[in-house]
Parts: sequence; structure tokens; C-alpha cells
Amino acid sequence: MKKLLTALALASAMSFAPIWAEDAPAAAPVAEAAAPAADAGAPAAAPAAEAAAPAAAVAAPAAEAAPAAAPAPSANKGDNAWIFIATALVILMSIPGLALFYGGLVRSKNMLSVLMQVFVVFSMISVLWVIYGYSVAFTEGNAFFGSFGKLFLKGVTDASLAATWSKGVVISELIYVVFQGAFAAITCGLIVGAFAERVKFSAVLAFMVIWFTFSYLPMAHMVWYWAGPDAYTSADAAAAATATAGWLFQKGALDFAGGTVVHINAAVAGLVGAYFVGKRVGYGKEAMTPHNMTMTMIGASLLWVGWFGFNAGSALEANGIAALAFLNTWVATALAAFAWMAVEWMWKGKPSMLGAASGAVAGLVAITPAAGFVGVGGALAIGALAGVVCLWGVHGLKKLLGADDALDVFGVHGVGGILGAILTGVFADPALGGLGVWDYVANGVAPGYSIGSQVWIQTQGVLVTLVWSALVSVIAFKLVDLVLGLRVPEDEEREGLDVTSHGEKAYNL
Repeated sequence: MKKLLTALALASAMSFAPIWAEDAPAAAPVAEAAAPAADAGAPAAAPAAEAAAPAAAVAAPAAEAAPAAAPAPSANKGDNAWIFIATALVILMSIPGLALFYGGLVRSKNMLSVLMQVFVVFSMISVLWVIYGYSVAFTEGNAFFGSFGKLFLKGVTDASLAATWSKGVVISELIYVVFQGAFAAITCGLIVGAFAERVKFSAVLAFMVIWFTFSYLPMAHMVWYWAGPDAYTSADAAAAATATAGWLFQKGALDFAGGTVVHINAAVAGLVGAYFVGKRVGYGKEAMTPHNMTMTMIGASLLWVGWFGFNAGSALEANGIAALAFLNTWVATALAAFAWMAVEWMWKGKPSMLGAASGAVAGLVAITPAAGFVGVGGALAIGALAGVVCLWGVHGLKKLLGADDALDVFGVHGVGGILGAILTGVFADPALGGLGVWDYVANGVAPGYSIGSQVWIQTQGVLVTLVWSALVSVIAFKLVDLVLGLRVPEDEEREGLDVTSHGEKAYNL
């Protein structure tokens, strides 16, 4: 624990000097990007090649009448339909995908407890998102928090529109609300794997309310909130619009679908929780092998399928950027699964289903921030590295940290998220097949992409996420421990949480 607190103190002492790239990143335009219409933010994935350039103005003869006003934008049914499907896929990857993946990894006496935690946390966060989460994350406020202007979705109707990443293109705001809410809900669900098999159910729920409010919502606002592309009509207008965006968005941090907001954010909370809750009884002395690898494989497969909605859906349109994100999610995951399995095979002498499934999830995590910014070559590189580096995270780094991270939340989501976030800055370079940075004022890819500058911006985003989530988590776990207590008694832990916490069994033979 001392090592963790020392690392946090050093990280928080670092100066995050603003780095303003001359070329505005595609998903987080710095000087040129505009802010989404209808006060709706969007995941950091500005589709470079798809942004629509306004038609050239044609001078009208003096004698002719003034041209009619442009028609009000309306939601494209094809884009809307795609976001409906993508949202359903994200919910699928949470329940049952994540629940089954985690459930198969624990011992049979705790299977139901993990299913309950994921299922109920998803349900609770969905309700909180509608009450205040969407408003705090995706309305204009300051650089860290939005406003309370849309509490209980006030003013959001069937006619409300949300901006996408293309000028003049919008979707229904109601489905955008659900899409982003599903992101928030699965992020909180990811955390429970770190302290599985020994935590109080009431403590899990109390912690999630605090952490969701003070860590997830501000991180989502800092990374993804902007005013929309239609505001970027000139350099001055762009500067004014960017000034209303989230703090990391203003810096130009690229995060297509949640490397920082979702994976690093959740992983740090899980690691802090593992320290606060303590190690499982018998950890390091008794066998704690997964009780049902069949369910884990099914869960991993559902995660992979659902992740297409997670990543490709973050394009917010049914366009070429969505197709690129879809392809990158497919191929990076496949190579990561193979890379993890192959290294483990050479190391331990046998390939394992657990290794292949873990590698797939590592690839999904690492490609998330990069999915719509990099070419297929970059996706392959990220996938291969994720499989190997996250294998080290689960074995080597875990021993160094000394925490009982039961289901390797930090080793996979933390390490994979950090790797993917930083490599996004490398492989987004057009010279390496990436899409570069989109300039919404010039309506084209900004020249002079700098890998060094963008990697530094990405690193700042990672460091801010590490520190912010850690500080919120430490305070939240301490408060919950003082009020409710975090851990079940030892005799209840030995009997299993299914019976002692829920009065049920996952299996009745």
C-alpha cells in the first residue's frame, strides 16, 4: 500500500502543462475543433475522412432575392438505427457478457455474488445516469463538470438532437443518452472483479455511487465533452467553442471509445479497492482456480461481439470511420488472443483457454482508444503488444504491486488501457496509416502531425486519469469502510458469498 500511495503522490506532483498542438486531433480538436450541437458531447472519435465540408458559397446577383434559410437538421434514420444497435450491443457485453466472464473465473461458491454485483451495479448506474449523470457529463459547465441543466433529462424529448462528428449530421439525443449511459454502467461493473469473493454487497453499491459521481462523470466530461463540429466556422469561433470543452479535450487528448474514461479509470479504482478490502482468506496458499472456464469463454465471446457496438458505435454514424473501428476491433483482438496464448504456450508448455480469453479482452481494451484513429497496421501492432504486455501485467506486475486483484482488472484493463492510449498517439500518424488530426475549420486533415507532441498529450491524459481515479477511490473506500465496513466476516467468506450474502446458490444439484 505504501508503494501505491508513494506512486500516487509523485504522479499528483507532476505538472500537467497544457500542450497545444498546432494540428487539432481528429477526435479532440484543439484549436480547430468545434463543440457538439444540442449540448451533447461524444466519445473522442472525430471521423476525419467523413467530416462534411460545407458547399462553397455562390455569390447571388444583386437583383435576386436572398436565398431561403437552410432547413433545420434532422436525424438520419440510418445513423440512428446503427446507434440503436450499437447501444444494445454495449448492454449485451455488460449483461450477460461481463457477468459470465467474471462469474466463470471465481470459485463456484461465489458465482452468484459476482453475477449479482455486475447486474445490480449496471441497473443502479443506469438510473443514476438518467437522474443526473448525463447532465453532469454532457452539458456545458466548466472544464471538469457539466451543469445540472438536464437533471432527469429535462428538455430532452423525441425531437432533441445530438451532434455527431460531421458537420450538419445529427442523431436523436435520446438514444445518445442511452448509448453513453451503457458506457458508464459497464465501467462501474468492471471494478468489481478486483475485490471479488470477499466484499460486502452493500459496500459495493455505496462505493459505486460515490465513484460514479466524482470519478466517472468528471472524466467523461474532461475527455469527451465539446460543443460539436458545427460551431467551428472560423479560427475565432473554434477558439471560443474549444474553451467550453472538457479539460483533456481542450488539450487534444484522443480517446475514441474509452481507454482513459472507461478502462484506466475503472482499473485504478479496482486496484485501490483490492488494497483496501485486503487479500482473500487463503490467498497464495489455497487453489483459487476458475470454476467454469466454459462460462468464461462464453462471456469473453459476448464481450468481443458487444465491443463492436462499444468501439464502432463511438463513430456515432454509419460511415467509413465506424467500419474502420469495427475492423480494427476485430483484428486487434484476434491477434492479442493469439499472442497471449503463444507466449504462455512457450512459457508454461501448454496453451490455455484462460490465456486466449484473457488475451482477447486485453486486445479489446488496448484498441478501444485507438479504434477510429489508426489504420489496420496500427491495430495489428497494438493487438500484438497488448497480448504480451498484459500477460506481464497479470503475472509480473501483479507480484510487484502485491495486491490480490482477484480477476486481474488492473493487469488487463489498466495496463491495456495505458498501452492503447499512448500508442494511439503513435499510430494515428498518417505516415503510419493513421487518420491524423481533423481540422474542422479547414475541413481537412491538419498537416504536420507530430508523434512526440501527441504522445505527450496522451501521456498527460493517462496520468490525470490515474491520479484522479485513485484519489476519488481512496476517499470513497475510506468513507464506505467507516460507515458500512468493506469486508464480510471470515466465516462468511469461507462459506461463500452466494449463501451468506444472498441466501441462494448458483448451482443446486
